[in-house]
Amino acid sequence: MGRPIDARGWIFEVRDEVATTETWLRIGNLNSWSRNESESEESADTTTFDSVGYYEQDIMQRGATIEVEGLYSQVTTGTPDTGQAYIDNEWAFRLGADSRGRVRWRHITQKVWILWDATVTPGEQSGGHNDKTSWGAKFTRCGKPGTAPVTGGTTT
Repeated sequence: MGRPIDARGWIFEVRDEVATTETWLRIGNLNSWSRNESESEESADTTTFDSVGYYEQDIMQRGATIEVEGLYSQVTTGTPDTGQAYIDNEWAFRLGADSRGRVRWRHITQKVWILWDATVTPGEQSGGHNDKTSWGAKFTRCGKPGTAPVTGGTTT
């Protein structure tokens, strides 16, 4: 039986669609995440008299979301976290067909990325008197997920 893995070991990145070469930006300062593989799922009722009183269905549409939350990040030079900044200042303002982008994630122990075409919805930012400012985003998968091997000589 396998050992449980740490939730803090997950890496989330967004693809910079403005860059001229393939560039992935890590989303930093996260402290929680959740994935919902049944979001936007649709089913068709296939129950008939032949079902003898038992419900039947076919799944007609699969959907999924990932929500990430953390702390709004600026490094000491005043430059924001590159992943957060890309989502907040570039991706979040796109509409229509341009609203789609790419997100990928994996655990540090894995050698394969999970890839999604997705849309992004910025999360709320908030804070109180003795708090740090919160930050978050919700990615909604568009289409079938894919995978890609981890390259670059390191898995972290």
